[in-house]
Amino acid sequence: MTSKIAAVTGATGFLGTHLCERLLEDGWTVRALSRPTSDRGDLEDADLEWYTGDVFDTETLESMVTGTDAVFHLAGIGLWSAGPETVKRVNRDGTATVLSVCRTSEDVGRLVFTSTAGTRQPNETSPFADETDVAEPIGAYQSSKAEAEQLVDRYAATGGDAVTVHPTSVFGPGDESFTPQLLSMGLEPTMPAYLPGGLSIVGVSDVVDGIIAAYEKGGSGEHYILGGENLTYDRAVSRISDHLGGVPARIPVPAQAIHAAGPVAEAVGTVTDHQVFPFNRRMAKLATERLFYTSEKAKTELDYEYAPLEEHLPETVTWYREEFR
Repeated sequence: MTSKIAAVTGATGFLGTHLCERLLEDGWTVRALSRPTSDRGDLEDADLEWYTGDVFDTETLESMVTGTDAVFHLAGIGLWSAGPETVKRVNRDGTATVLSVCRTSEDVGRLVFTSTAGTRQPNETSPFADETDVAEPIGAYQSSKAEAEQLVDRYAATGGDAVTVHPTSVFGPGDESFTPQLLSMGLEPTMPAYLPGGLSIVGVSDVVDGIIAAYEKGGSGEHYILGGENLTYDRAVSRISDHLGGVPARIPVPAQAIHAAGPVAEAVGTVTDHQVFPFNRRMAKLATERLFYTSEKAKTELDYEYAPLEEHLPETVTWYREEFR
């Protein structure tokens, strides 16, 4: 057990909720940032110290981070929830504000920034991307995260203590986007088609372990990919179905159909001046590729480990059936 103090931005999000629960279990005092309109869910009755505000509220942030052992910065937003300019403002400029407050406040411990594996991509020499495979960002989300990473690197290089982690495709209870999509392809007879390409699927509890390990063991200024099993969609769907007795999707969505949707989404956005579909032609092409990653660096330096997909299914499926049936 520990008596350490943590400040957590993005506390009410999918990953933030799991991190807060784990920190409380480990005996941390947790200061959690919540916007006034955020649904605190299961954390509402948890023994957290709530700070109401957002990543631009410098007075609230200063009060929250002062005297902490760790600042876990998870706050962010994606293109399904907001337009490109808002995504850039929250992810990039919000990170800049958090870093500025950490630099000027007293007794602030290590900052652990949660970015995305999307800022790294496999290249022609290896099918598995590592931390050195920095890729040209595609879309506002990746661009904003890449720019935020540069700000964190600069903070670490100029006297701050910071580590960046890059989760891959996170799977688990509480996630209302990727997880139900994946489970429906492995369980539901009404979902006959699976997506082309592949991805690195990692359980949320493993990512939380990795975030805490980055705080405890990571090198300041370093980056760590927190990934899981590298699976094509058809393989992932088959394993979910086999383990749970579901009805797997058996028809692959043609990559060409997804590629064709990219220009349509761009055209709609141009005509309406509003991004109805959160992708463009480059993002559509990326979605059909095998985005595989290696977590060897995290394994070596952080003792990071991940469990197979099947170990995360029981509690995830229980949650899925309660929420979506």
